[in-house]
Amino acid sequence: MLEISNNVTIPDREIEMWAIRAQGAGGQNVNKVSTAIHLRFDIKQSSLPDFYKQRLLAMKDHRITKDGLILIKSQESKSQEYNKMMAQERLVELIKKATAVQKARRETKPSRSSQRKRMDKKTQRGNTKALRGKVSY
Repeated sequence: MLEISNNVTIPDREIEMWAIRAQGAGGQNVNKVSTAIHLRFDIKQSSLPDFYKQRLLAMKDHRITKDGLILIKSQESKSQEYNKMMAQERLVELIKKATAVQKARRETKPSRSSQRKRMDKKTQRGNTKALRGKVSY
């Protein structure tokens, strides 16, 4: 059972995981042992609330396919158990990220002193550039 929030969980039967051989350095261990994990989660067939499903499907992420599948690969560790745990954590983070509601931006005006400072700097810069002109005798 994977816990997303206090009242939203994902049963283990909805998450498919299988071990594959990891890529990269690691000597003979890489060629013999399947330590990397592929995690597959079907958004449309899951027991997640509709709000979660809609937000996930609308999300632009390379791990989410057009068919509504989340594919996560984990191969950081030489331990298969650790890679399983990391893949599940990434799934939880992805779901939480999709459902986070951003705070609305409130427009603000620049302060009078900041406007005055800006104009003073412009005037000073203009004077400096004016002094670079031709010198007449």
